[in-house]
Amino acid sequence: MREAAMVSGESPAVARRRLRLALRKAREARGFTQGQVAEDFDWSLSKVQRIESGDVTVSSTDLKALLAHYDVTDAKRVQQLVEVARASRRKGWWDQPQYREHLTAATLQLLQFETEASAIRVYNPALIPGFLQTTGYAEMILKNWEQLSEADRAVRFEVRMRRRELALTTDSQYYLVLDESVLHREVGGPEVMVEQLWELLRLTGILNFRVRILPFGAGAHLAMLNPFMVLDFGEEENAVLYLEAQMADEMVNSSERIRLYRERFEAFWDVALTEEDTASLIRAKAEKLRSK
Repeated sequence: MREAAMVSGESPAVARRRLRLALRKAREARGFTQGQVAEDFDWSLSKVQRIESGDVTVSSTDLKALLAHYDVTDAKRVQQLVEVARASRRKGWWDQPQYREHLTAATLQLLQFETEASAIRVYNPALIPGFLQTTGYAEMILKNWEQLSEADRAVRFEVRMRRRELALTTDSQYYLVLDESVLHREVGGPEVMVEQLWELLRLTGILNFRVRILPFGAGAHLAMLNPFMVLDFGEEENAVLYLEAQMADEMVNSSERIRLYRERFEAFWDVALTEEDTASLIRAKAEKLRSK
């Protein structure tokens, strides 16, 4: 990703991530620990940690002081990072109360990361992922999510449709692995399921969507993970991991965990059906349901 070109238009979550990585690398290049930086600036250690974890934004004044301390003096680079810091404080539609009150912190970050990622790898063992669900399929999933209020359901439905629109118009490359059980789980009955399967089949013909089915014969050990997404941003070490469970979701920045899940995804991809065989299987299942 070309940093100078992307700064002005990128989402706050992506900008915050870019900035925290830049500050961590600059600190490490000088051989400073977080504790030393905190002591030098008379800050709490937690402040330095939260800046480098992306949990808080950093003011332009603090940023310039940190960069000077790390001997980052190139005027162009300093201005670039100041612009990144400004972008990290920008508000978006997801910050509006009607969304923030009904979505988790991880989901709010995901909405921003999805718009910026160069590649997105998705695995789901049970359902069509939310950003690819048709209206009928999404309505049935949310209807059966009993712990959600009506307001929660309405907002999450709207957000899923927004994510779907973005996924179909973005330049991001999507790699999707679904367990074969997804095809056999009739969400909403045959009519809803047929519509969803034909939509999934349509996506297999779009250049930036590559879909593979993990067959039952691949072994149970591969299919026992919860849904996850690995989002890459085209730069070294610049990726995030989104983990989803029934009652909670989580955004993970640990490079080790990201590496582990990336390796797991590649293992799934290698043993899954080819895209051609996947399309044939989806088509056959859709035809069978339509004949009911």
